Amino acid sequence: MPERFTAPPHRGRAPAKPGAPTGQVQSLTRGLSILDALAKADSGLQLTDLAQRVHLPASTTHRLLATLAKMGYVHQAGDLGLWYIGLHAFTIGSTFLANRDFVAQSHGYMRRLMEQAGETANLAILDDDEAVFVAQVQCRETMRTLVRLGSRVPLHASGVGKAIFAALTDAQIDAILVRRGLPRITDNTIVDVATMRAALQVIRQRGFSFDDEEHILATRCVAATIYDEYAEPLGAISIAGPVSRLPDERILQLGPVVAHVAEDITRRLGGKWPHPYS
Repeated sequence: MPERFTAPPHRGRAPAKPGAPTGQVQSLTRGLSILDALAKADSGLQLTDLAQRVHLPASTTHRLLATLAKMGYVHQAGDLGLWYIGLHAFTIGSTFLANRDFVAQSHGYMRRLMEQAGETANLAILDDDEAVFVAQVQCRETMRTLVRLGSRVPLHASGVGKAIFAALTDAQIDAILVRRGLPRITDNTIVDVATMRAALQVIRQRGFSFDDEEHILATRCVAATIYDEYAEPLGAISIAGPVSRLPDERILQLGPVVAHVAEDITRRLGGKWPHPYS
């Protein structure tokens, strides 16, 4: 029988509680989970709702919020006492974009796209199997399609998301389908795997994606991928507007326009454009 190793008696610090994450500072992890929950919320959250989302007692959540509030990461406002992300958290988050200079270098191209298309231009990056909107140039129309900066959209049901989705490898796509599935958001959302794979292949062939009210009803979107120096998807640029201004023939006209702007941004950032046309 192989010799069994018996650990020496534990001295000093008490053993970790069962289920506690190893290699993590619990209070820090909890505080960051609170920031993450507030960032994902469409509006402010009440204490009890926030506590439920982060799976913590309300008393613990309140203590962590008080600490975060003193440092400017969160703030409380309104008659209902809702909690929101604070200015300091926004400042730190903005530093990521400033260091990459992604938004700054893309802004002129977004404005050019808005002028050419007459619709609102959006810029998104890939993060954790989702697309996150990081910049927007609004069109001059009274009726406009707007997104909240920092908001997330699924890869399978949005223009920017599908553009990025199609640019991933087949293995990456398979893994995301396992992790995320294809949840229905509107009646137009593609929820069949075979149909989604066929749609992604079309996007690869033509160089741009098309969101036909798959994420927001009465809204259409055309998008194209922006690539990094390894010809891997970094993000996507899109134009979005109401269905009434984006009929099928207009979509076909704007698709190549969006794709060429995405190519220009890719080259400006030092990336590699994998599509055959230029």
